[in-house]
Amino acid sequence: MMESGRRRGLSSLLSSMSLLCVVLDLQIDGVLGATHVEIEQHLEMGRKLLAAGQLAEALSHYHSAVEGDSKNYLTYYKRAAVFLAMGKSKSALPDLTRAIELKPDFLAARIQRGNILLKQGNTHQAREDFQAVLQRSPDMDEVLNQLQKAEELEELQEEAHLASHRGDYITAIQVLDRAIEISPWDPESRELRAECYLRLGEPRKAILDLTPAARLLTDNRAAFLKLSRLLYDLGEHHDSLSEIRECLKLDQDDKECFAHYKQVKKLSKQLDSAEELISEQRYQEAIEKYDSVTRTEPNSPFYTTKAKERICFCLVKIKQAEEALDTCSEAHQRDPQNIHILRDRAEAYILLQDYEKAVEDYQEAREFDQDSQEIREGLERAQKLLKISRKRDYYKILGVSRTANKQEIIKAYRKLAQQWHPDNFQSEAEKKEAEKKFIDIASAKEVLTDPEMRQKFDSGEDPLDPENQQGGGGGGGHWPFGFNPFESGSNFHFKFNFN
Repeated sequence: MMESGRRRGLSSLLSSMSLLCVVLDLQIDGVLGATHVEIEQHLEMGRKLLAAGQLAEALSHYHSAVEGDSKNYLTYYKRAAVFLAMGKSKSALPDLTRAIELKPDFLAARIQRGNILLKQGNTHQAREDFQAVLQRSPDMDEVLNQLQKAEELEELQEEAHLASHRGDYITAIQVLDRAIEISPWDPESRELRAECYLRLGEPRKAILDLTPAARLLTDNRAAFLKLSRLLYDLGEHHDSLSEIRECLKLDQDDKECFAHYKQVKKLSKQLDSAEELISEQRYQEAIEKYDSVTRTEPNSPFYTTKAKERICFCLVKIKQAEEALDTCSEAHQRDPQNIHILRDRAEAYILLQDYEKAVEDYQEAREFDQDSQEIREGLERAQKLLKISRKRDYYKILGVSRTANKQEIIKAYRKLAQQWHPDNFQSEAEKKEAEKKFIDIASAKEVLTDPEMRQKFDSGEDPLDPENQQGGGGGGGHWPFGFNPFESGSNFHFKFNFN
């Protein structure tokens, strides 16, 4: 009985397995049949989209075609063509290699792969591909030419390394120029040329090579770090921050990259904050922020000079003339051709009423930048102020600074008016001198207590100068309606009011 039961159970199991195999076989046949149609549709759509220049959409269809048939060498080749059209040679390379593995005599794929390898500076493998093609088709001039380039590149690479090793960086660069012309995607040649440029003191040219070199390898953290440090030293802290972040994307635990990232981020934040304060005219706070910049980065000439330059600017804005002059002069010693420092020091000289020095600084700035409208206008204003000061400087007449407020001006005026009132003098000569002094004092008070007139004077124009008056006028002083109470022959007498 038990034996009979076992046979019936085994028979039932075999029947079930046979049925399952039939079902699976039917399903597989159905999938394969549908997939073949779909693959053809994807390939056709990919071809049309590629011809229309819709590369991303074409790539999507070729992805589907490859997934549907991983044994078709042509689907890999066609997808590689899309990658190349998109400028993604590194992505195209595995597809070309797979196509060659599936069909070793597929010459078109070998030519394409050889070309990519040559551009990447991989002369050994590129030469193998070109030689394999020429064995089957020896008359292909284009491939023969590429093989010759691969051989030339090997010689150039060796020559460049030897020149660099013996310190002949100019020759090394000249050789590498030709090598990179043949292999523009070779990171090693670009990094070597960048190093040569650095040895010759040309960091910006080095940056031009390191920027693509860092991206030509899947993981080139060392290049990203070097690039970030170069940009940082040149003062391009935002770009430096971007490059060091690329390093951390590759490995967030990279100690060197992370340490540099923290430094750049801190300094960049301080600089941005300081400039924002300046834009809001919060100059004293900006000065404090730039002081913190010098503490964060005391060893970088660029940032210490930049901080001094901007502190100089802020001190001029808050009219702390003597302190501004000291800071601007220190910044000028660090960066003698900086027109912004010369401009700000000129403005500090103007605040100190040293117009000759102001003119000198503006003239020097003009030599460095002939096209700056701001410098040209500043020079013209300084020259006007110098010309006026040689005639009549209202600030000097009252003995007040250019930053004096109205209350200080009136106080100085009252004191001098009492001192130089003509009634205080006895002899005719003394009275004449006192009258002249008194008129100048009154004119100075009139100009400097009137906001519009003071603005004109500060811009280099004397509002009481007859040359600047419509219809002319008398010289000497300015009185309402052209009346001078001290004019000879006048019988007018008045009591002076000091209010």
